[in-house]
This record gives sequence, structure tokens and C-alpha cells, in this order.
Amino acid sequence: MDIQVHDNPAAAMWGSTGAAYDGISFGLSDTISHCVQMLWPRPAERILDIGTGTGWAARLAAQRGARVTGIDISPGMLHAAEKLSKGLDPLPDFLKAPAEALPFEDGEFDGLVSTYGIIFSGVPDNAIAEMMRVLRPGGRFALATWADETEGYIPRFFRLIASFSSAPPPPVSPFAWGNPDWLAAALGRDFAIATRKQTTVLYAPDAETVWQEYLKGFGPVAATHASLDGTGQAAFRDAFMDMHRQYATNAGLVVPRQAVLVKGTRL
Repeated sequence: MDIQVHDNPAAAMWGSTGAAYDGISFGLSDTISHCVQMLWPRPAERILDIGTGTGWAARLAAQRGARVTGIDISPGMLHAAEKLSKGLDPLPDFLKAPAEALPFEDGEFDGLVSTYGIIFSGVPDNAIAEMMRVLRPGGRFALATWADETEGYIPRFFRLIASFSSAPPPPVSPFAWGNPDWLAAALGRDFAIATRKQTTVLYAPDAETVWQEYLKGFGPVAATHASLDGTGQAAFRDAFMDMHRQYATNAGLVVPRQAVLVKGTRL
């Protein structure tokens, strides 16, 4: 596994929480599982997981008997993915690589999955071209993306972080990947695609639990918090708590988030 120190600030930020990011994937596990179901990995198939994070989707595909390779730009994530995947048979491979320049042969994979990973590519055209190149003709993919909306929980969540962060915005909005028209234009030449919008729900005891989970496990929250002075940290926590208390019910915190699953076949 190639996990040399990466000089990409985004890689350092996402990987800073290491194995604790698996708690974030736990909160998204309903849609991660559905995305892998949409791909439906088969025994001995070669499957690529782009933006594998701590390897949640990669492990699900490996448990179906597929030979899985997970890539990520973050050494911290890859270390965690390897550790958390020990004992699986077949054992997934994990290596450091960007979605825009995949170190694989043409047509090497039968299937490809990415759960809230490839959507953060800074050059989507290149990432899509690489998807097409490494998938064999007739190969298939499944993506979990965020819906292209402005007022739902996820855009509000990222706006909250941005309001306390000095980091520049991403060069391309990750929400584009949840826009059916954008997807048709970006992918329609090389893939037959279908989309399905669904709600992924986070259940948690209370807002404090979610704050602690994200503070220790989600790189953008952890990095933003660390960049602030004491007053700023308190204000950030208060704003986070206020936002999440709105989702309190008699069953605890219930947070609905709009996702889009994208299924495709290489033409």
C-alpha cells in the first residue's frame, strides 16, 4: 500500500481524524449499503472504490466476494481502512491515488463505487474520463451523491462550516453530482445512467453526541474548530448545536438528508 506523506492540504484535512471517520460513515451507512447493493458486486469481480475513506463500501463489496481496491488521497484514511479491514477474505487493497489520475490499466475493473467521494473532485471531467477508462465495456458503477439543493440539511451544514472557516470553497460544487441534468451532460456520452433520490437518515441521542462525533471524526469540522480561538470555538459549537437541536424528537435526534444514487453502465 502506497501511503507516503501527501502534501495536499485537502488530503491532510480529510485524513486528520483517521479511524474516527468511520463513525461518520456509520451515520451514512444506510445509503452506503444501498449504493453497494445498486452495484451488486459478484464473487471474483474487480471493484474499485474511489474516495474509500475508512473503507466502509470497500468492505461491503469484499464481503460479497469481490476483489476490491480502494483509493483515497489521504494517508490517514488509508491507514484506518487497512486496519479496519483486517480479517476479510478476499482482503481489499488500499492505495493512495487521486480520482483524476487512476494508476490502473484500461478496462481493469468490472465495477466502480464511490460513496460521497468522487463528488469532491476538483476536476470532475478528468475524474469521469478516468472512470470510463478503467471500467471495462459493459462495466457498471454506483455513486452516492448529495442532492443538488440549497435549503436542505447538507447545504446548511456545509454553509455553517464555511461561515467559521477561512478555507477556500471547492473549485467545483460537489452538489453538481446530485443534479440529474448535470449528470446527463457529464456522463451521458459514455454511460447509460439512472438516478434515484432518497433520504438518508441520521439517528442520534442528541445534538451533543453529534457534535462530539463530528469534532473527532469529520475533518472539515475538526480543522475548522482547531483554527479558531477560544471565543470562535465556542461560537462554532453553539451554532452547530442550535442547528441540530431543530431535529430533536421524542425518539432522539432524527436528521433527514437528501441523497441521489446514480447507477451507470459503460457503453
